[in-house]
Amino acid sequence: MEQSSLFENPAIEPLASRMRPRTLEEFVGQEHLLGEGKILRRIIESDQVTSMIFWGPPGVGKTTLARIIAERTKSEFITFSAVTSGIKEIKVVMEDADKNKRLGIKTIVFVDEIHRFNKAQQDAFLPYVEKGSIVLIGATTENPSFEVNNALLSRCRVFVLKELSTENIEELLKRTLKDERGFGKQKVKISKENLHLIAEFSNGDARSALATLDMLVMNGKVNKKLEIEITEEIIEECLEKKALLYDKNGEEHYNIISALHKSMRNSDPDAAVYWLARMLEAGEDPIYVARRVTRFASEDIGLADTNALNVAVNAYHACHFIGMPECSVHLTEAVIYMSLAPKSNACETAYMSAADDAKKMLAEPVPLVIRNAPTKLMKDLNYGKGYIYAHDTKDKLSTMECLPPNLKGKEYYKPTTQGNEEKFKLRLEQIKKWKEMHKQK
Repeated sequence: MEQSSLFENPAIEPLASRMRPRTLEEFVGQEHLLGEGKILRRIIESDQVTSMIFWGPPGVGKTTLARIIAERTKSEFITFSAVTSGIKEIKVVMEDADKNKRLGIKTIVFVDEIHRFNKAQQDAFLPYVEKGSIVLIGATTENPSFEVNNALLSRCRVFVLKELSTENIEELLKRTLKDERGFGKQKVKISKENLHLIAEFSNGDARSALATLDMLVMNGKVNKKLEIEITEEIIEECLEKKALLYDKNGEEHYNIISALHKSMRNSDPDAAVYWLARMLEAGEDPIYVARRVTRFASEDIGLADTNALNVAVNAYHACHFIGMPECSVHLTEAVIYMSLAPKSNACETAYMSAADDAKKMLAEPVPLVIRNAPTKLMKDLNYGKGYIYAHDTKDKLSTMECLPPNLKGKEYYKPTTQGNEEKFKLRLEQIKKWKEMHKQK
């Protein structure tokens, strides 16, 4: 539950808390939900708020939006934390909310990081959501389909909040420099370019951007005009990121990810680790790197080492669970593994060749023999006629043709002799030989 804290003293309240938007007009981002005429804005303005889940990355305004809704709808606002809220505490507050409802008082219960609540905790809210004693607003960075009980999820509407754009963050930073809740009473001098750098470095996280600005103002130099001046050098010094100028949306971004990819392809672990470090130390999102490594595992290694994809996916999950800086070692492990693994692009070339044919022959009919026949009409039309269930045969193989007639005999997968793929090559040759031999009978 929400409790008083040391930060309730405005003098020492964090900048992000002081600058928390108080109205929909002050709220930055999420135009797809809150723009004029958009669905969530209509729900709020018409006071038709029902239980909902806000799903999105950190620092995009999930808690703030819940507070604005409570204020706009004149509701009691109660927050719960998975760490401090047991089932007993939840039930006590829910019963109070039930009493308030009978008195005509609305209660909005905000559950931050609802994915951290166990099943019993989530179930404690369910009866009060069902009978309308409370409006539940949950916030999560995880997919609610997997993290929220089905019974509770079915009674909530899910709204997906997007990562804030660089422009959104810049707007927020400019407002902070002018607003008295921020640095409006101080003279802060910072160039548009450096403000843009801070916005980019935040990775769409408003809280991170404001914390960065706060730190920079505290460390800024006072010039002759008594202005607090924030220079590029101060930004680099405070963040200890000399590579901050790395543009995540520009050419250098793609140059460096290309360098990592090609270093792994060239089986050069030293170069691969170097380019990995260049990206991570510049503030690159580790999840982005992990996704690229996962792609590499199938594009450049494939069946030559079937464990490569496992390593890459595990590294992705590790990055997701613990983030930077701890996950740097998981990415390093994955990058070195990819560099040393045997290489094959047979899966990539197989798909590209098949995709080329698929685009040219989109209307090619599925052979009747492998069509599904769930109805009598379909069976009468010979759907599935002649189908051979491979598991029922002695060799678990059949001569049945599964490609469309116009592509009969076409070969897409051409295995190499690298690593484990040599075994797949041998197996494929055996299958083809068996089919050829049995066709002649």
